[in-house]
Amino acid sequence: MNVRDSEVITGLLMRQDYQAVTEEVEADIIIYNTCSVRQHAEDKVWSELGRFRERKSPSRTPNPESRKPIIGLVGCMAQNYKDEIFKRAPQVDFVVGPSDIHKIPGIIEKVTKPQGHRVTSRGLFESKIWETDGNIRLDDIYHTGFYKDKNHAYTVISEGCSNFCSYCVVPYVRGELKNRNYKDIIKEIEGAVDKGITNITLLGQNVCAYQYGDVNLVKLLKLVNPVKGLKEFSFVTSHPKDTVVDLFRAMRDLEKIKKYLHLPVQSGSNRILKDMNRGYTREEYLKIIDKVRSLIPRISITTDIIVGFPGEREEDFVDTLSLMEEVRFASAYMFKYSSRPGTLAERMLDQIPEEIKLKRLHKVIDLQRKMATAGAAKR
Repeated sequence: MNVRDSEVITGLLMRQDYQAVTEEVEADIIIYNTCSVRQHAEDKVWSELGRFRERKSPSRTPNPESRKPIIGLVGCMAQNYKDEIFKRAPQVDFVVGPSDIHKIPGIIEKVTKPQGHRVTSRGLFESKIWETDGNIRLDDIYHTGFYKDKNHAYTVISEGCSNFCSYCVVPYVRGELKNRNYKDIIKEIEGAVDKGITNITLLGQNVCAYQYGDVNLVKLLKLVNPVKGLKEFSFVTSHPKDTVVDLFRAMRDLEKIKKYLHLPVQSGSNRILKDMNRGYTREEYLKIIDKVRSLIPRISITTDIIVGFPGEREEDFVDTLSLMEEVRFASAYMFKYSSRPGTLAERMLDQIPEEIKLKRLHKVIDLQRKMATAGAAKR
């Protein structure tokens, strides 16, 4: 999602005759698009911002003509930590939440005025970019025409998530699920294809919950498939509890859709899945895997796995290892649990020590690597 947001921001600024530069020292404006899903991502941002403290300090800039760039922090971390950002990083000029990225050109104009001040825009819940029915209204912000890759593009079909998994900060920083008009999605894809894009990824925190009027994800896929000039498309990310058999049938039958499914399981333990508020059991997840493979035998299935969730006992972790061995994912994104402010899991008792989390993470990584190597050898 952040990749596409960054493209949108770049496109919006290029409309205002700004130009992207390849060297940081040449930049008049530097914008950090941030993520709050894990602590490590936030730590990297604080470290990066520290590099600019001296560069922006009048007392430490020997040459008055030296470029002092305007610095902006946008995205989920900006939504979460506005007050703390200005305290810890006085060199930051503006802070913009993910729902307000369309305002960035105007905000930069305010900041650059002679009497310009720091600006904050985090209108997640009061912003007018949402329709009264909760769907996205200002779709034109996505039509900037800028794509970093010449062959592949991301197309946002929904924003936010209403599942409120106990470990996840997304509903708090991006809001609950909001869907784009399917007509506008198709229009954007057609525009991208006109620019030479041949591969599209439909994007959302939970694409399987997409619903605009009577058009759900399955119907949307059937609308995307006939787009002239499009060679291949896919979608991410899917939530197991929202998958339906019709989706897998569409994936089987539509010739342009990539035979690929990213289906985050997070844990193989029913007890941990319940505490995570995932909405499905281990057995239900395995039934989904069996069904999709019966319909599409050569499909590539990938996943996300979290180890060290609060209260995860050794037997819970063993359940995760056994599920991995049973499913044999093509690849997996594996993480140790990272406590996120404001989430239910942050307040849970029995937080797992860091050394145990790291040990378990190394084990799942080793197991996945061995299975991937074995799978490649068979092919």
